[in-house]
Amino acid sequence: MSEFKFACPVCGQHITADSTTAGTQLDCPTCFRKIIVPQAPAGGSNLILSATQVATPRPLQADASRGSRLTRAQSRTAFYSTVVLLLLLCGASTAFLRWRGEVLINALHKEDPPTEPPAAYPAPSGTFWTMDLAKAVVPDAPAAGTVHGDGFLCEKAVLQGGTLSLRQGKVWPPDLGISIHLFATQAVDLNGKTLIVRPDRPPPVPSVTVRWKDEQKQPASAHIDSGYALRVVFGQASEGRMPGKIYIALPDESKSFAAGTFDALIRTPPPKVQSTAAKP
Repeated sequence: MSEFKFACPVCGQHITADSTTAGTQLDCPTCFRKIIVPQAPAGGSNLILSATQVATPRPLQADASRGSRLTRAQSRTAFYSTVVLLLLLCGASTAFLRWRGEVLINALHKEDPPTEPPAAYPAPSGTFWTMDLAKAVVPDAPAAGTVHGDGFLCEKAVLQGGTLSLRQGKVWPPDLGISIHLFATQAVDLNGKTLIVRPDRPPPVPSVTVRWKDEQKQPASAHIDSGYALRVVFGQASEGRMPGKIYIALPDESKSFAAGTFDALIRTPPPKVQSTAAKP
């Protein structure tokens, strides 16, 4: 056995050791660090060697704590990323729905252009309201008058079954209108006929419906079953039309009336629905 000296790699303290202790661990007497005894120099050299410090293992608890922190951080990142993604998807969905709604609205507007405001006509000056048919004036011009206080001009006349309708307006329900429900089942029954109804005529008499639109442009109507004056003269039906002349005065508060000519479009009434219930 031979002794040799080596130095502590931490504090430089010279330590004497036996050659048989090479490779073993010991504590430095000065800094108390664990060091590994180096191999003895060959040939009894006086060279002072340097020992090697024993590596200190990293605490497992610290690694576990760091790993836990990393896991929590990654979880938070994933959560926030998911929230952001959901918000983006919601925003995209809202924008798409809004865009689709605008497209549908524009398409509807293209298909149904804004309707024109109803035409307004002044009350005719050559005719007037009267319940005396002997004084009634019937001009040789399209039927006109007043309905529910407004000037009326017959823009369309329709004869469907036994109902004669004088209308102002291009669509149904009309802006203004007078319908007379005559005792006839089809238009040909009225060929060349003249109908006179005086205010004192007892029932049954044809009923009359007056139509108008209120301040909110909603359809309104009133039914009159008696107390009116009517003279209507029908011509001969030809090519799906029925010409004629009319004077009608109604007992409503606004004294509605119409006088003049008409050329009614003949329409076939819808078929009657027969009940299929079993007879008792």
